[in-house]
Amino acid sequence: MNIAELIARFEQAFGRRPAFLARAPGRVNLIGEHTDYNDGFVLPMAIDRDATIVGAPRDDRAVRLHSVNFGAEALFSLDRIERATAGTWSNYVRGVADVLQQAGFTLSGFDGIIHGDVPIGSGLSSSAAIEMASIMAFAAAGAGELSTVLDGVQAARLAQRAENEFVGVNCGIMDQFISSLGKAGHALFIDCRSLDYALVPMPRGVTVLVVDTDAPRSLAASAYNERRAQCEYAAQAFGVTTLRDVSAETFERRQGELPHLIAQRAAHVICENQRVLEAVAALRAGDVASFGRLMNHSHDSLRDLYQVSSKELDAVVDIARGVPGVHGARMTGAGFGGCAIALVDDAQVHELTHAIERDYPRRTGRRPKVYPCVASDGANWRWL
Repeated sequence: MNIAELIARFEQAFGRRPAFLARAPGRVNLIGEHTDYNDGFVLPMAIDRDATIVGAPRDDRAVRLHSVNFGAEALFSLDRIERATAGTWSNYVRGVADVLQQAGFTLSGFDGIIHGDVPIGSGLSSSAAIEMASIMAFAAAGAGELSTVLDGVQAARLAQRAENEFVGVNCGIMDQFISSLGKAGHALFIDCRSLDYALVPMPRGVTVLVVDTDAPRSLAASAYNERRAQCEYAAQAFGVTTLRDVSAETFERRQGELPHLIAQRAAHVICENQRVLEAVAALRAGDVASFGRLMNHSHDSLRDLYQVSSKELDAVVDIARGVPGVHGARMTGAGFGGCAIALVDDAQVHELTHAIERDYPRRTGRRPKVYPCVASDGANWRWL
């Protein structure tokens, strides 16, 4: 849905012109899987799919929203923010308002139309996009004052807090961080311990093709908790806080002290952290081939050592690796469904898309959704 259509919907719903547009992107993680809760490294990219709010300030302390995606309305007061039981999409906006006010920021009410084209439930962080777009909307509704005192890192931390404490989802910081701080043409290297970050240029002439497997992630939550506990067990065995503090050399020397399954889990995390560092170096050198090989190694490790892939994810990766012009392919996200990605030459995007749409249903009985993506800017707002 384009901006003109959102403006028309706002005028129809509220009988006046909107004053601002706020937006924030979804994301895909290029490499660095299951490293975040081990204080490791990740390399996400903001994608060209957003949550967008077209709005105008109100004279009172009310927030009134129409969701295009859900065909529903939400109304709440900034003086008494309560969780919604129906229309839970609005809890992301309510949660952001709640944590902003708890942090001491003064907010103004607004009317808004909200629309997102980040696929919901596919692992591309539609929730972080809504949270960051909401922060931008509150900044705009307050005539931009919030923007002058709230930097991108603080905004990401508050959005994460809203999801953890208000929505009740125990997510890490990566999704909000990249939605806040992404930049067109770049990935974002993040140290999940210090939250130091650096922009890394994406190579020209290639596309990140995201493939939603259409497979339910019913095992993802329980497997996530189990893997996290296994990593904590391994760290304790090595006498460190997290696996971030175990070098490859130390692991090679002492892995026999761990039960075999625990050693497999630790091997993935320790090597994955190293792969992220090598991937950053490859991108900075413009070495697409090396970056692609690291993507392949990452998927193989997630499949064989961490065991969080699935037949659907493996099918996408296998199909992609057989298409000329594909440099690398891997699952992305927690696993057991969700999305896989491939780094492919621009000239071969159509060929790869065709191969997946032809072969994936034959192998899995499911219909994939394919999204060519480019690295995009993080959250922002502007006057209309």
